[in-house]
Amino acid sequence: MKKNNFVNYLLKLLSLSALFMITITSKINASVKIGRPVKIVSLCFENKNFEDIIQIIDDEGKKEVDIIVLPETWRGQISPETLDGETISTLSKLAKKHNTYILSPIDRKEGKSRLNTAVLIDRKGEIVFTYDKIYPYWSEFDLDPPVDPGTNTNMVYSADFGKIGVAICYDANFPELWQVLRDQGAEIVFWSSAYSAGTQLKAYSLLHHYYIVTSTYSRDCQVYDITGERIFDMSGNNITIAHITLDLDRGIYHENFNLGKLQNLLENHGNEIEKESAMPREQWFVLRSIKPGVSARQLAKEFNMEELVDYQNRSRKEIDKKREFQVRENNLSE
Repeated sequence: MKKNNFVNYLLKLLSLSALFMITITSKINASVKIGRPVKIVSLCFENKNFEDIIQIIDDEGKKEVDIIVLPETWRGQISPETLDGETISTLSKLAKKHNTYILSPIDRKEGKSRLNTAVLIDRKGEIVFTYDKIYPYWSEFDLDPPVDPGTNTNMVYSADFGKIGVAICYDANFPELWQVLRDQGAEIVFWSSAYSAGTQLKAYSLLHHYYIVTSTYSRDCQVYDITGERIFDMSGNNITIAHITLDLDRGIYHENFNLGKLQNLLENHGNEIEKESAMPREQWFVLRSIKPGVSARQLAKEFNMEELVDYQNRSRKEIDKKREFQVRENNLSE
């Protein structure tokens, strides 16, 4: 065999070997759960045939996903329907068939009223949670009947994979709503919408340290990390089908009062968890599990480490107490 031919043969063999190794590694990683992964499908589209979307949901459900998310009022706002109407009844059957959650906003009829409602269906096909859009857009008040503003006080649902928060479209413009989602313990917020938002969602994920996943008419899906970074951005011209896997066991911490505990934690469990990333300007860092069956957040708690949100809440509470004490002291001295 000529030298050049031999070299080409060897390079081809090495290339095939590498491809084989990558394929095998992918299969192994797919079968091993590390942390608390949740497999998400976000569908982004506008004005599509009902039967076509149902077929896509049926196809995606076969992929063993945890939740499928749909855009705001994806069937339109011409004819409101009840919770036992065609849309939710059909989706309930698919959720049960594929053992998955489905989150679908609908234009909901409630007596003589109309609501813009996100309906969460569980793996058994049961409706387990509804969220009525708290801040309808102006044009929704021109409908007949108009969309009533939601009055939800419970905005978070505990699914079997984690705590879900929901917001819809124009809700993105009201920071107090996103604070409530944090206060109620949301780990991931699904935002179904007619438009894309962007920096608003980045700000909320940064401030409140939950994931945000979008499903929009704009045919783009974005995902924001607990650090505030946009970690996924996918768009298409027709229907965007986005597949995302997020680890809800990742925890974010402040360096204050945690560095010594972190060193102790890593010395004892460095083969089970790792310091994934650090943000020196903010003095934050993220921990994640690298071993199946190990929870990074639980281990950190066992070493008395305080997550960033808890640290902020404790700081606020203690400083407010000192402020109240100082006010009382000043009043007594007058």
